[in-house]
Amino acid sequence: MDLDNLIEEFTKLKSEKLALETQGKLLETFIRLVRSSSHESRIKATLKKTVDLTVELTGADDGSLFLLDNAGWVTDCILMRESSSAAERRQLIGKVLDRGLAGWVIQHRRAGLIEDTTRDQRWYQMKDQPYVARSALAAPILKGRELFGVLSLVHSQPGRFSEKTASLIQATVDHIAIVLENAQFYSRLEKAYQSLAQAKEQIETYSQALAAELRKGRHMQRNFLPRYLPSIDGWTLDARFHPARQVSGDFYDVFPLSGRQLGLVIADVCDKGVSAALFMGLIRSLIRIFLEDPDPGTTPPAPDPTGRTDRDPLHAITQINRYLESHHGHEGIFATMFFGMLTPETGQLCYVNAGHESPLLVSPAGAIRALKPTAPAVGMMPQTWFATADIHMQPGETLIAFTDGVTEAGRTPGSFFGTSGVRRALAAARHANNDCLGTLEQAVFAHLDGADLTDDIAMIAVTREKV
Repeated sequence: MDLDNLIEEFTKLKSEKLALETQGKLLETFIRLVRSSSHESRIKATLKKTVDLTVELTGADDGSLFLLDNAGWVTDCILMRESSSAAERRQLIGKVLDRGLAGWVIQHRRAGLIEDTTRDQRWYQMKDQPYVARSALAAPILKGRELFGVLSLVHSQPGRFSEKTASLIQATVDHIAIVLENAQFYSRLEKAYQSLAQAKEQIETYSQALAAELRKGRHMQRNFLPRYLPSIDGWTLDARFHPARQVSGDFYDVFPLSGRQLGLVIADVCDKGVSAALFMGLIRSLIRIFLEDPDPGTTPPAPDPTGRTDRDPLHAITQINRYLESHHGHEGIFATMFFGMLTPETGQLCYVNAGHESPLLVSPAGAIRALKPTAPAVGMMPQTWFATADIHMQPGETLIAFTDGVTEAGRTPGSFFGTSGVRRALAAARHANNDCLGTLEQAVFAHLDGADLTDDIAMIAVTREKV
């Protein structure tokens, strides 16, 4: 092999080594960027370095990289030449690359090689072009079907780029596509996080306002419940109330009736939360309207031919049922209710149990009797027939009424407190301090063992003291 051939071979090997080293630098740069954040300034600096290294790798005189949007508009450009100005870049941004070699590459989605610009129709000579171009090479920056931009190289002499150079540039732009896809992904992710943070802030503001309103609602609902239970000679009254949420659909009430009688109510609206609380307030108000003792000085309503008055309990519950069904029946909301009309002097209790949990009558000896339902729930059917029942409470007996939040307290259906739990608690109360309601309350929360209530709890106890 002669000296000229040796020099040519050496130069070729040196060039290939330089190409491999330069491409290695590119790959390292892209890998670092893919693994890092997508900060815009860092991406632009890396892409600028990529253009520089590509020019060095191919021996080009000049290079440029145009970033495109989905419509083909230039969103940013990176120019290698030192003569390029900010004004020149601004002029390029917003244009559509639809002519020349770049336009051909965008249209065909593959690299374009021009060996001599004077003999290739794909070359477009721009007015006042700041560089001399006789050979050119451009490659699309593609990832899948998405076009991110075009990388272009030019040289002042013809025939300076080959198919091998085009393959090398295509490998380079494939790395660039990965970087830009990664940057685009992280940019969207960052915007999503910003939107999420803003949404979270708005939600927290709304949540705080809602919590404040619910606290007001809870305070108002508490005012619906008796602040103090009546004090009646020979009788002891007690009650407990625990909402599962801020507001509740359970309630109890105790109020005087005409004829020196006492109204006892415990009820459970079939829903939870705000809607149940609103219906609770409505039902409680209707009961008071129909049953509460009139103010002093007012004339009691005259009885109708059947002997009923507007404050007869059976008539009142019938009216409440008709009102709820006719005005709110389409909402599917109803209420179970136990209403008792107690005559303290005699211990007589006339009651309606409209589909409610059976109250329990506990004797001094510990015997427990359930007061079964006498009618379906209120608000289910317009023509419901309601019936009453009567018991006579003896000295030492206690009537315990509660909502199903007591029996259904527990983590799972198989672990509910149940009626058996209620009976065990009442038996324990008899052998302890005889505080039926307090013992029952403690037993329910001990059974929950720190778990949240899944339903509201209301309880009321009426004891006829021993003589």
